[in-house]
Amino acid sequence: MTKRSGPLSGIKILEFAGIGPAPFCGMLLSDLGADVVRIDRKGGQDYDKYSVTTRGRRSVAIDLKNPSGVEACLKLIEQAEGLIEGYRPGVMERLGLGPETAFTRNPKLVYGRMTGWGQTGPLARTAGHDINYIAITGALNAIGYKDKPGIPLNLIGDYGGGALYLAFGLLAGIIHARETGQGQVVDAAMSDGTISMLAIFFGNIAAGSWKNERYANIIDGGSHFYNVYQCADDQWISLASIEPQFYKLLLEKTGITDPAFQNQHDKEQWPALREKLARVPREIADTDARLQKTLELLLPLYSYDVDAAGMEMAECDARALEETWNDMVRLQEEGVYPAAFERIREPVLMLHGAADPHPGKMVRRTLQHYLPQLEYREWEKCGHFPWLEKEARDEFFAILGDWIERRFI
Repeated sequence: MTKRSGPLSGIKILEFAGIGPAPFCGMLLSDLGADVVRIDRKGGQDYDKYSVTTRGRRSVAIDLKNPSGVEACLKLIEQAEGLIEGYRPGVMERLGLGPETAFTRNPKLVYGRMTGWGQTGPLARTAGHDINYIAITGALNAIGYKDKPGIPLNLIGDYGGGALYLAFGLLAGIIHARETGQGQVVDAAMSDGTISMLAIFFGNIAAGSWKNERYANIIDGGSHFYNVYQCADDQWISLASIEPQFYKLLLEKTGITDPAFQNQHDKEQWPALREKLARVPREIADTDARLQKTLELLLPLYSYDVDAAGMEMAECDARALEETWNDMVRLQEEGVYPAAFERIREPVLMLHGAADPHPGKMVRRTLQHYLPQLEYREWEKCGHFPWLEKEARDEFFAILGDWIERRFI
């Protein structure tokens, strides 16, 4: 199996498949070199080919309701330093895979749990999504226009307060476990993480430098010098000239001489100054005109598009295909594949590319890599092996036969 590189190389993480912040955390750790193995549900649906956050790790599809499947997971836990799970509180315990059981198999394990509300409390078992988790923290109420809160992308709760805090906690726990031999539970709740990220605002409110209302502060859209404005081409620019030297440069570049603009921090004047400043970019031909020359102050707003996503997927596919081919070469050297396979790279990569990520598709090599002492047949009782299914075999040999015919006949 191809050796992973990166600062987290050598760290083994077991990830129980989920949605939102848990797979994003697994992606971050994998991108930095950790060896992350994902436990998928037996018989689960294939991942969408554009599911970027599932990249970079191998999949083992296991029936978690089967005692043999639970034992398989516990065997993998014995080999791992960290674990990621994002189920509702109590689910892992009911499966027989809770922290207490896991620690009996691996006392050094760092058991990462991702929830919205935490493992305990009045809302612990309540369903929710990002917008609910950040609503109770005050973050949602602080975003938007004066008359109505805005609806942000799920970057705040799911990924900021959730995935990043879980990744940080896992790595801190692993460092501690390596030094002391003692594992621990990392309970990362999205609501808790969001409150932590609001620390500076709580401090500013206490100091009297931040109003506890929307569209009334320097960086929440209240000020005229930290805002977005529409240009004559109907595109938008972002303006951020907080520091005095940059604010002075803004006035120079725009040719503004109105004395009202000299009192930058007069909050009573901000609404009127926003309206006046909004007329300036509307008079400019487009977003690449003279304002754009001062990149310290402003940049155009770009939308994410298919090309950007496609570029990342192409890079993702390339890494996955290269890893697959390296595995093929190694297996050939070990005598598993005949030498003729050296010349059939094309059909093999067509089947195993990251654009078609089947849960459990790499189960055989993954389990043999982690648990070589066990017979592979023992795992057939609890796993899901697409490669053994007739449809998958027929597809492979149909592609292989077609390729050989076009190449050699």
